[in-house]
Amino acid sequence: MKILVLVEVRHNQIRKASLESLSQACKLSSQVCALIIGHKVKDLANSLSKFKLSKVYLVDNEALANFSNDNYAKALAETIKKASPNLVLAANTIMAKDIMPNVAASLNSAMLTDVVELKVNAGSIEAVKPVYSAKASCTYELTGSLVFLTLRPNVFDLVKSDDSHNNEVENIETTFDKPRSVVVETNVSGNSQIELSEAPIIVSGGRGIKGPENWPMLQELCNALGAALGASRAVVDAGWISHQHQVGQTGKTVSPQLYIACGISGAIQHLAGMSSSKVIVAINKDPDAPIFKHATYGIVGDVFEIVPRLTKEIKAMHENN
Repeated sequence: MKILVLVEVRHNQIRKASLESLSQACKLSSQVCALIIGHKVKDLANSLSKFKLSKVYLVDNEALANFSNDNYAKALAETIKKASPNLVLAANTIMAKDIMPNVAASLNSAMLTDVVELKVNAGSIEAVKPVYSAKASCTYELTGSLVFLTLRPNVFDLVKSDDSHNNEVENIETTFDKPRSVVVETNVSGNSQIELSEAPIIVSGGRGIKGPENWPMLQELCNALGAALGASRAVVDAGWISHQHQVGQTGKTVSPQLYIACGISGAIQHLAGMSSSKVIVAINKDPDAPIFKHATYGIVGDVFEIVPRLTKEIKAMHENN
């Protein structure tokens, strides 16, 4: 099976989630190609040297400096014509979910998003994804000469290799018309240094933190752990923090190694966004809070006592090491 992996670039760096998709592709097949789309991205091909790839395709054009569905979809479609893959993989990011269905529909191909398990069988692809707010999982069998899938970040392991491969690089030249829409500006929040959907550790706050003035307490814990800051829908709706931090059914779906829920009761909408976390630690003063039914470890107590003590202990561990 020949696999083409769409590699996403942000701030002139390849996203970790894309590397996870490449790792999974290399486990499934020995015929894996990568596609990098953007402007002035030629040097990024060297970043993929730890993967043994059949080829790295580059679509490097000034028209791709800012994201547009029209141009990026055309770049992907042109590469598919050139590479003739059986499977197109990408991380389940906003960009991929924007352009992948576009191209899949134009080629009359099967498309499935947010996959958490993947197998390749003779003549078909078997994929698993959560459904019904993560209360169940469905196994899909996808057939056809071309299939499109997006993989949930932080679910598939990164390849571990010290080898350096001299992968062949091919530039794909194409022309682009003026797009119907284009991203003209991106504003990054000062506290968003770690991408929430790709963070290995997340500390989230809910109504139990009592007010927006108490976010610094959680941010200090984030800084000590190297974690991203998350939030429940209730506090986002209350205006305590921006929507970009929201975890849940109407926010971001995350799968970190460690998820610490501080003052979050555990509504089903929130659980839908974080239940696939490897380890869940819940801190809540209500012993009957639903979050405890899903937590790996539960701490019944006041977040204003526990979080500062936890932060202090983590800082002390760093100092001793």
